[in-house]
Amino acid sequence: MTRARLAYMPLITYPDIAPDDSVSAAVAVAVALGLELHAKTFSVEIPRASSALGGVLLDLPGMIRTTEENSVVQCRRLEDLVRRKAGTAVKAECTTRKLATGLTLDAAAIQARYYDLSLLPWAKDKLTIQDLAQAVVFGSGRPAILVPPSAIPEKINHVAIAWDGTRVAARALADAMPLLADDARVTVLTIQDEKQLERGDIASALASSLQLRGLDAQAKSVLLNGRPIAEALQASAAEAGADLLVMGGFGHSRIRDFILGGATKGVFRDLRMPVLLSH
Repeated sequence: MTRARLAYMPLITYPDIAPDDSVSAAVAVAVALGLELHAKTFSVEIPRASSALGGVLLDLPGMIRTTEENSVVQCRRLEDLVRRKAGTAVKAECTTRKLATGLTLDAAAIQARYYDLSLLPWAKDKLTIQDLAQAVVFGSGRPAILVPPSAIPEKINHVAIAWDGTRVAARALADAMPLLADDARVTVLTIQDEKQLERGDIASALASSLQLRGLDAQAKSVLLNGRPIAEALQASAAEAGADLLVMGGFGHSRIRDFILGGATKGVFRDLRMPVLLSH
């Protein structure tokens, strides 16, 4: 019996909402990878605050009630979108959870631990959506795929691995291996002019290791030439024809603020293709 691989997709509705095209793209990635999709929409509960002037100048209870009702409506709409885009291609389960403001990020990260990976619709100008993605990537202990709205893959048969020989890169590779089909192609990307590497042939060494496992793998050296590292990696992966970039997520939390490594920060700021981040 083939075991199902479960993907988790958290979708918030306040104060930002993931764009429909990003959600649709994330569903397409689930279909391309043959994942069973479990979408969780979060509706908001706003604490009631008393104000001496609230009833005179503003109808605060009414505004809160309207915001909460709109959040529920958006949850239902997003669930319908997920089901419609999944169709009969993959099994898609959608549920809703109501949480007070400020609790959603931790709740999503904790819930993601019960799945094989997370699919995270990305939005360039919506900071809350990016905060949610960072919380899941760094708080779940599971791999996560950031999905830009432009990504509508039919298949994911070619994967690029950002490889520098570190523990985090090895973890990302291990997390990506179950997603690779038997006929998958792998391009190992190593940046040569960014930092001192353990040795000069680490990309070829990994490609040889993957070939021993029956994979069609090749090494590719990358030069920054003044480009940000995230831009260089994504451009090189796209030039190689890869459908997915796999990389380790460098970062840690300091008083609830995420301190990100250069490549990870660049991906969150300017995502150009589906990127699997593993921390």
